[in-house]
Amino acid sequence: MTTCSVSKGCFVFKPSPKKRRVSQKTAHDFGERDSDSEDAELRFLTCQALWNEIKSETEQIQEDLNKQLFDNLVDFLRRSHSESQEKTTKWTCRMKSREIPTAALVLGVNVTDHDLTFRSLSEVLQNNITPYIALLEAKDCPGIKNLMQKLMGQLMNCYVDVDSLEDEDYVQVSQNRIRCSMTSLINWYESVTKRMALKKTETSSKKRTSSSRQWQSPPVVVIFKDMESFTTKVLQDFIVISSQHIHELPLVLIFGIATSPMIIHSLLPHSVSSLLCIELFQSLSCKEHLSTIIEKLLLTAQLPFKLGEKVLQVLINIFLYHDFSVQNFIKGFQLCIVEHFYSQPLSVLCCKLVDTKKRVNSLSHDQCENIRRLPSFRRYVESQVSEKQIALLTADNFLKEVIQKLLEDLHVYHENYISVLRCLHVFTSSLPKYPLGKQIRELHCACLENRVWETEEYESSLQLARMLNKSDLVTMLQQCVEIFVSSSGKEFGKTVEELKEFLTQFQKLEVAEAFQERDVSVSSQKELQKKTDLYHLQKTLLELKESRRSKKLTKFEMLRFEVVDYIDSLVRHLSVLVGKHTFL
Repeated sequence: MTTCSVSKGCFVFKPSPKKRRVSQKTAHDFGERDSDSEDAELRFLTCQALWNEIKSETEQIQEDLNKQLFDNLVDFLRRSHSESQEKTTKWTCRMKSREIPTAALVLGVNVTDHDLTFRSLSEVLQNNITPYIALLEAKDCPGIKNLMQKLMGQLMNCYVDVDSLEDEDYVQVSQNRIRCSMTSLINWYESVTKRMALKKTETSSKKRTSSSRQWQSPPVVVIFKDMESFTTKVLQDFIVISSQHIHELPLVLIFGIATSPMIIHSLLPHSVSSLLCIELFQSLSCKEHLSTIIEKLLLTAQLPFKLGEKVLQVLINIFLYHDFSVQNFIKGFQLCIVEHFYSQPLSVLCCKLVDTKKRVNSLSHDQCENIRRLPSFRRYVESQVSEKQIALLTADNFLKEVIQKLLEDLHVYHENYISVLRCLHVFTSSLPKYPLGKQIRELHCACLENRVWETEEYESSLQLARMLNKSDLVTMLQQCVEIFVSSSGKEFGKTVEELKEFLTQFQKLEVAEAFQERDVSVSSQKELQKKTDLYHLQKTLLELKESRRSKKLTKFEMLRFEVVDYIDSLVRHLSVLVGKHTFL
């Protein structure tokens, strides 16, 4: 019999497990594309320093946002087995001891960010609760044997034999190979905790030490990173087996959930879910996380690197319509930084304000010519008088002085812009239908896209702001005062005084209106009491109606218009600054 299967077959060749060598990027790579690479090393170091600062800032933001969540989880783990350890003789506690303490951790659909969250959580738990933590993924656990292999391998830090699960109670004597079973895990846990207890006894007998943050018998924490992806049979078998040994092995489960906590009851029947003592934990929304990242990294004058409207909008659209991943947004931001410093020779000037003078003075003639070739600089030169135009195009020293002054003005402009942007956001974020957006990033994108004060949305926002009630207006003014007081921007001393003056006028107006309304109501009642005739009554009511239609603005309405017009003037003042610094 002949066959042609070899010629027609499809064969898969797995790649070698050897890791590829990753070439280390150096300053030489920054200059190899351009013939002019005199500042390649400086650009590389500047890029590296900037990214390190951004990376540390994002890590701190992540830690601050997760602090409350992690503190609640730590408290849950501390409470999980405390009752059963203290009162093991009670029948109710024995019954409850069959329930496995389970934390349902809802993290959202941004699955690519979950790895970082679980790594941080593992570090927190190891530092505060227990050293015994295992992180399991569905792709590594298609069956209960594989799950036990991964679990025991991570906990024991040794090689585990999957095929030896047939005899559950048998423990292999070899140091490096051990049979996967719950009994083996319990025996290992008992031996480890006994050794820990002996070490603590020896150290405490030598010198007095404070009580450890970890328990005498710390729990074993098993984290299911992607709970929805696990098969129902694997979860059922593991939970049923674990509940039978929970009094011997203090197990705590953490379910990483991307969708909804109802998935637990969808995957597990009641007979299995009843073995879990579930407590729900909710992480911060990924949109709120992104807003915090943008506010800390982009809406600050401390970092010299800024994103343009199109690039920022692309990164935000990828986040909103693709993956909801904050980590991917940060990676995209990192790519923008590297590309800018790699492709732009003048990116050497993208540095801290304290370093600009030294770098500007060290510019070579070729770099000065690069500045003169910039389209934005040409527009700036065209707006100057003829004598200054000649000096800018011919004298390098004069050009450096102007560039230094423009960079300082740019820094001041960014400080002022951020403060005014926050103030405008206070007024527009609570308006009906949010003409300029609900999040400050939406308002920031609108400002980058075009002159926001010339758009219909801006005019609509002003009209709605002129209808705000007194309490909301006073609250917004107080928030604006706090923004400008805490701002590092200049020229805001007079602005703070003006806003405080508005607040004082509102306070005085409130007292005056109270007396005025009382007098008006008394006089109108007297007028109505005099006219008892129907004709005169109708005439009086028509006169009151006409007077209301044609009445003048009240003092509050006039003051409200003044406040909105003043905020509008602050925003439009930015257009004057932009016009002065078109080169920037």
